[in-house]
Amino acid sequence: MSDTLKILCRNTGHYLDIEGGENLLQLADKIGHKNLGLHFPPICAMVNNKNEGLRYKVFGPKIVQYLDRSSAAGFRVYTRSLCMMLYCAVRRMLPGATLRIEHSIAGGWYCRLFTPPTEGQPASPASITDALLQQLQSAMTQLRDADLPFDRKERLTTDIRKRFLDEGLLDKVNLLDTLHELYTTVYRLDGVVDNYYGALAPSTGFIDTFSLVSYKEGFLLLGIDRADASRQAVAKTQEKMYEAFRENLRFNKIIGVSNVGQLNQAVISERTNRLINVAEALHDKKIAAIADEIAERYHEGGARVVLVAGPSSSGKTTFTKRLAIYLLTNLLEPEMISLDNYFVNRENTPRDPSGDYDYESLYALDLKQFNDDLTALLQGHTVEMPTYNFEKGCREYKGDTLTLKPNSILLLEGIHGLNPELTRDVADKLKYRVYVSALTTLSIDDHNWIPTTDNRLLRRIIRDHKYRGASAVDTLRRWASVRRGEEKWIFPFQENADSTFNSSLLFELGVMKDYGEAILRNVPNDIPEYAEAYRLRRFLSLFQAIPEHAIPPTSLLREFLGGSSFRY
Repeated sequence: MSDTLKILCRNTGHYLDIEGGENLLQLADKIGHKNLGLHFPPICAMVNNKNEGLRYKVFGPKIVQYLDRSSAAGFRVYTRSLCMMLYCAVRRMLPGATLRIEHSIAGGWYCRLFTPPTEGQPASPASITDALLQQLQSAMTQLRDADLPFDRKERLTTDIRKRFLDEGLLDKVNLLDTLHELYTTVYRLDGVVDNYYGALAPSTGFIDTFSLVSYKEGFLLLGIDRADASRQAVAKTQEKMYEAFRENLRFNKIIGVSNVGQLNQAVISERTNRLINVAEALHDKKIAAIADEIAERYHEGGARVVLVAGPSSSGKTTFTKRLAIYLLTNLLEPEMISLDNYFVNRENTPRDPSGDYDYESLYALDLKQFNDDLTALLQGHTVEMPTYNFEKGCREYKGDTLTLKPNSILLLEGIHGLNPELTRDVADKLKYRVYVSALTTLSIDDHNWIPTTDNRLLRRIIRDHKYRGASAVDTLRRWASVRRGEEKWIFPFQENADSTFNSSLLFELGVMKDYGEAILRNVPNDIPEYAEAYRLRRFLSLFQAIPEHAIPPTSLLREFLGGSSFRY
């Protein structure tokens, strides 16, 4: 057996001799020079199934897989690096100003600037002008053209805390104070220091595509297109999503919990019961308001069919059950129809690009039969309702019938509810559409937000493990296909909604922490899914655990944790 140090490059299938101490970027150049098949510019790599930056140094045998910016991990590396370039530009152009990167929306990341506080006056929103955005973009372009390194350093947390405190980054200080880590990883760019929860690109030259666009009270940071990493993302109109985010951000500010540091401090000081009660009350208030609006339209001759749609693990089922209760208080009698019972026979199910059955497709449903039955019900006829036999893969009729009463209202819950093609034979006046999603408004800190997809993925991992006999590996393996289905069949129709319900709960990641970490620890480290499991575990490590005993049985979170008073 040779004593020569080697790495195995998964991209090429070849071993590569190394000296020890070279970084991944140098090894990528070596692979290219040997013409071993690495025919794309990498931005990061998986090393033994953990995502690492290309400045990571290799001192022993490793399995390395290089990733470009079109991969999920590469996209995150690109985005983090772009955010640090924006922060550096803000520090250059507006010394003392606060940058908040709040959430993903409209094709980019929504950002706001706040002027430095003055004596006796708090920070206030800065005026966003085209001239200012041009100056910031120009500063970012200069950083890109200079190809400056993102220097990764590990420093004593006490030293980093002092620096952040001196720079007014209290959100970061609050989080560091609750984590109690001896050392903190930071990045330095052109004299500016910041921390991010994942790898950055080797240098600013890797971040070549971006723009800043005025949007509402702030602006959008646009990077690369998720669907095509060779193109720049284009801003989209998402008025209703924006309002849903803003409503919850205002609530966060009032209750005094806008970031993970503040949430952790609430846990430590035993203030979570009040937080849980208020957050649950906000859900109740919103559902009641939606029910009141539906009832008003019903009595005006419309809203005979309520369509509830949203992506995976958004809480559609519990929302629909709670909505039904509030509709009863409005003297309406809800009847529920499961779209799953209208699946076509398995042999007629569309296939996805990999050849598997595509149950996310609209055309996995028998649209003609569904519309025929819906029309007949609305006309007062009695309809024999189908049941789908998932074991046999076919629709069956067992004599179950449905007839609508004078005050009946139909509730339909499913991912395609906002797609006009689903209910093509029903007049728009007779439909009321609700979009449900976990639009997470809690931030890690001002420069690091929590992706809504991570919130939903953790919900699904816990639910699938508890109720569907699926391991975290099973859920992680399928998630990419679920996300593709959402991008194609759900997200394009968000703005069709009459109401948007934000199903996220400010405290839920603290409650899911212990559940999620325990399940994710069972993912073996010798499979590709370990990379995502490891990333999610690191993410959950930022939270103080919140006991679930104070969560009411009607809570939407109970759909995933168990203990719900509803039957599923």
